[in-house]
Amino acid sequence: MQDKSISFKTVSLQKDESVLNAIKHLLALVDLSLDNHVNDFVVGYVEQQIVACAGLDHNIIKCVAVHPDYQGSQLTLKLINTVIDLADEKNQHHLFLYTKPDNVPFFKSCGFYPLVKIDETVTLMENTPVGINHYCQKLAQHKKVGTCGAIVMNANPFTRGHLYLVELAAKTVDWLYIFVVEEDASLFPTAIRHQLVKQGVSHLGNVSVFLGSEYMVSKATFPSYFLKDQTLIEQTYMAIDLLLFREYIAPALTISVRFVGTEPRSELTNAYNQAMPYWLEQKALSTAPIIKVIEIPRVTASNDVISASRVRALLAQKRYQEVYDLVPKSTWSYLQQHYVIEDK
Repeated sequence: MQDKSISFKTVSLQKDESVLNAIKHLLALVDLSLDNHVNDFVVGYVEQQIVACAGLDHNIIKCVAVHPDYQGSQLTLKLINTVIDLADEKNQHHLFLYTKPDNVPFFKSCGFYPLVKIDETVTLMENTPVGINHYCQKLAQHKKVGTCGAIVMNANPFTRGHLYLVELAAKTVDWLYIFVVEEDASLFPTAIRHQLVKQGVSHLGNVSVFLGSEYMVSKATFPSYFLKDQTLIEQTYMAIDLLLFREYIAPALTISVRFVGTEPRSELTNAYNQAMPYWLEQKALSTAPIIKVIEIPRVTASNDVISASRVRALLAQKRYQEVYDLVPKSTWSYLQQHYVIEDK
């Protein structure tokens, strides 16, 4: 059936819901499901039937599927090239995709290069052979001597709890690097969170604050559509993120310690904390040096742990007096300007 003419079209699910069920049906035929973060698709038609699709979520290619009757490397190659053209139109030039390891040779032929592989479950690839190396070279320009540690935080927003963790960690190592996760799905945009962290730790002489990168995998962007088991989805996301850190980011800055606060509330975050020693400390899992994980108990206020989620909840309820007790002065100053709070 592959000799039939196939035409490609770009569709937006928000504007063209008529194709939604057809795409879902095609994905189901190849044991995939629709990723809810994907709105833009390239679809291949034979007459009125959708026989191929590939989605684009910002700079991540997702939901690549070809009808079993039309599967073949040439059609799939045309499909990938077309979705790359779509990304180019949207000024997304640095692309990533997640695929099953069996598909890696094909995607290599499309110009993608593997970054990390998790067992036989998933491989993360990017469309450049030098992307992560260039990023690490830039990081290495800020490399310090001595024992170096790191904290990766969302800081949504930066609280006294974060500050406690940073100050304690900074006393433990010669130099501390903080990475602020790049994710605008948060209540506080990335640029604001980065600014608040920098202001909040400016009194510390051995701390550098970096904006996170695309090589720090967000749960929001991890494609769960080809993994059916929720536990496996979460474990795989954590493994990719931690191995990227261990194999690329940490060596660039000679990071040998990673600090994290305990997590009594979020099961997912607590599971991530528990995964850290497994992926960072076990010698057999990577040729990269091991990274010691130090978990620091959360600081409390009014008999409850200080957390960003607690601050956000209090802000929503306009309980500003309680917020004041949970955030450093720099964060409070920002909140005063943006939440119309009277001076203390």
